[in-house]
Amino acid sequence: MFRFACLLLLTANLYAGELYAAQAAVDIDTAASVYQAAALREQVRASLGSMPTKIRQMFAGDKSAVLSDKHLDAVTAAAKRAFQITVFEPPALSALANNLDSGTVKKSLAFLTSDLGQRMVAADVALAGIDESQIDAIMSGKLAATSTPERDALTSQLEQDTQSTNSAVEIYLRIGKALAVGTAIGSGMDPKAAAERADKASDASAREDLANDLREPLRRYIAYGYRDLSDGDLKRLSAFLESAAGKRFVTAYNAAMSAGYDAMGQRCGEQIGESWRELAQAQANELPILAAPPGIAAPQGIAAPQGIAAPPGSAVPATPTPTQ
Repeated sequence: MFRFACLLLLTANLYAGELYAAQAAVDIDTAASVYQAAALREQVRASLGSMPTKIRQMFAGDKSAVLSDKHLDAVTAAAKRAFQITVFEPPALSALANNLDSGTVKKSLAFLTSDLGQRMVAADVALAGIDESQIDAIMSGKLAATSTPERDALTSQLEQDTQSTNSAVEIYLRIGKALAVGTAIGSGMDPKAAAERADKASDASAREDLANDLREPLRRYIAYGYRDLSDGDLKRLSAFLESAAGKRFVTAYNAAMSAGYDAMGQRCGEQIGESWRELAQAQANELPILAAPPGIAAPQGIAAPQGIAAPPGSAVPATPTPTQ
């Protein structure tokens, strides 16, 4: 699983969800076995400590509203309360269960508990624990794994197999929308209007721009994270991801990450809105109104929640990113 590359599953994953819609979902306990085998809790937790700073930067960088230090302090406090594993896990596990079937669970667990799967998960957990300066160095290319043209091609294939760039973009934009809607709800404003502004700000052009900004840094991140896996290992990993079970696993994984980060983003936004309303009442000032979700343009050098880029045992991303 890769930490959210630039604070950041849509077309391919939604399509896959439609293909699988007729198949039965599994229960939460069964989904939890996949979640545990992939060590998702450990990886998501690793990203959450930095989220308050990231969310504050998103709001501070927004040009549609001038926010005071008190408003930004409220953002930080809300993010500390909202970006918690206890907020992430219930919706994430529910989405994971709804997008898996018994056959996929069996094959995914077989992969995750295999020698390759365990080494991949160990690499994911290790990557989740690196500090922000290393993340920046990896994504900028200053810190890189030894590679060859063949290995570069394998890494690019993994990025495609896991839909890591599309997934990171989608989750990043969903966090922005959730923050905007949650802030409107907490502030007593119109959440529908906030959602419409968010949708307008995250149009096809914005998505394409984010994808172009993220794709190469994410490939570098994948290459560095799996630097100790052989070319043969990467080929076997892609073979799993390109199987029917692997594709559904990626779909379920991305749906889980999206649901978990969406829940945390909305919780954060609601608490921000409530705090801003209290500030307005205390200071008799107008509430700052955002013209769009904060931070739609990915901040430079910011990493985020993991697992958004590529699922373990299937290579997630951010992912994203964007959950102690």
